[in-house]
Amino acid sequence: MVKNCTLFHCLILLVTISLFSCKSPQVSREKINSDDLIPLADPFILLYQDTYYAYGTGATDGIEVMTSKDLQAWKRIPQLALHKKDSYGEKWFWAPEVYYVNHRFYMYYTAEEHICVATSDSPLGPFVQEFQKPMFEDEKSIDNSLFIDDDGKAYLFFDRFNDGLNIWVAELEEDLMTIKEETMRPCIHVSQDWEEVWPRVNEGSFVVKHNGVYYMTYSANSYESPFYGIGCATATEIMGEWTKYPHNPLLQKPGNLVGVGHSSLFKDKKGDWKIVFHAHNDINKIHPRNMYISNVGFKKINGVEQLYIDPDFKIPFLVTVSE
Repeated sequence: MVKNCTLFHCLILLVTISLFSCKSPQVSREKINSDDLIPLADPFILLYQDTYYAYGTGATDGIEVMTSKDLQAWKRIPQLALHKKDSYGEKWFWAPEVYYVNHRFYMYYTAEEHICVATSDSPLGPFVQEFQKPMFEDEKSIDNSLFIDDDGKAYLFFDRFNDGLNIWVAELEEDLMTIKEETMRPCIHVSQDWEEVWPRVNEGSFVVKHNGVYYMTYSANSYESPFYGIGCATATEIMGEWTKYPHNPLLQKPGNLVGVGHSSLFKDKKGDWKIVFHAHNDINKIHPRNMYISNVGFKKINGVEQLYIDPDFKIPFLVTVSE
């Protein structure tokens, strides 16, 4: 049960559950106790054996994890999923993504602006690097994201710093840890007016495949800007050419949120697509950035399917439960 909960606090949580579970007009964050928001930036959600696991940027010494059964109420796990003692780097542990492949959990993340991968037998960790080094030792890069195609071939999407921040792709070896550097290809860079607020940033890519088309969500502008937002590009081949939607951004400043971005997609227990993203703490304060969830779908426009993001976001909340 919930402990240390005043009557007012409990009423707030009940109202939140009601708002989350029904289709309603835009929810205001002012109705939620700010201490109950999920303080995860660059969030990623894994569904494994009927439990949702959320990972993100926020902890000083590694990567933390939270769990939920319903995407509404979340429990913080006391132990870090990844601790710096088991990883390359001493600081700046960012943007984790966790995948279950061949009976093993793989965490792709950034440490000290270098992309890394660690493994574990459990989604709770501990995730450990057997060899504590980045995937690229001689070049800074961030936001590595795994994609496994229908034929089982694995690819890594990541950001390079060679034109501001821009997104590249490369094939991976069968170990899912080694980049085939000769296969590296550029995907997208800053090229649309809405992306040019400040500075030159295309980052945080995430790729899904639907009806033979690859859809890449990405974020543009500085994460510090209220105009941070989410766009989409598509391709018919995984290595490109990628074409951005002319009507981007798909999500920017929805309702009372600002600084919306660094998203990832996942399917819920019903098999429906969802998107998880972060936003600034409020209109005046960036940190801690908090996690939000919305629906994603595909609709035909002029006979062509397009990915869309529902602007009526949902507000997950943090609870403390007794053992």
